[in-house]
Amino acid sequence: MTAPSATADKIVEIVRAALAPHGLFLRGTLNFSSAEAAPLLADGRPAASVLLIGNIGGSLWQAFNAWREGLPDRGGADPLDTWSKVVIGPVAAACGATAYFPSDPPWQPFQQWAMRAEGLQPSPLGILIHPRYGLWHGYRGALAFDRPLPETGERAAQHPCDRCAAKPCMSACPANALVEERFDVGLCRGHLRSEAARGCLSAGCLSRDACPVGSDYRYRQEQLRFHMAALSL
Repeated sequence: MTAPSATADKIVEIVRAALAPHGLFLRGTLNFSSAEAAPLLADGRPAASVLLIGNIGGSLWQAFNAWREGLPDRGGADPLDTWSKVVIGPVAAACGATAYFPSDPPWQPFQQWAMRAEGLQPSPLGILIHPRYGLWHGYRGALAFDRPLPETGERAAQHPCDRCAAKPCMSACPANALVEERFDVGLCRGHLRSEAARGCLSAGCLSRDACPVGSDYRYRQEQLRFHMAALSL
């Protein structure tokens, strides 16, 4: 069944089932009002809603890594972005949706959408922090539809950083890239290119690891090394 003949609830069910084998989840729904500037669908009409798609902890790693290992070039220069399109693109086509990706223009406000849909707020690292998953989650794409859709995911009731007095993330960074709760990407990347960065590159971001929220969802070492290598480029 495709989106034009499906109810709103059925659309959500179809998309959720199609994403599950790839370790991807519906992270939240955002319905746009007629008064706001909504993103455009492929046919030029304003979207009525978007479904945010992402990973929870290392949920996508097994499927992504299996896909990557089966390719001669291991997915090219941006394998995770490419894999996301390979997985999410066909789901969009089957459901009559328009797919958006964080890596592609026209740049869509994924963080703003997530803040509205899930009630999340940024951590000092700039990553949106989830009350259950902490900093161990991400957004791989979104599907836009021409109709409102029911709520998916869960909404955060409180910002976890407001309850954290010690803020160990602020002092754990060897590059001192966290200043007044602002993440300096340039300082971080400069450190990652130095000899002193071996610990970060092998074990992942030390500030991210120091956050006590969502530690059960921490990425495995292989995934941590992958993301750190991509950041240091």
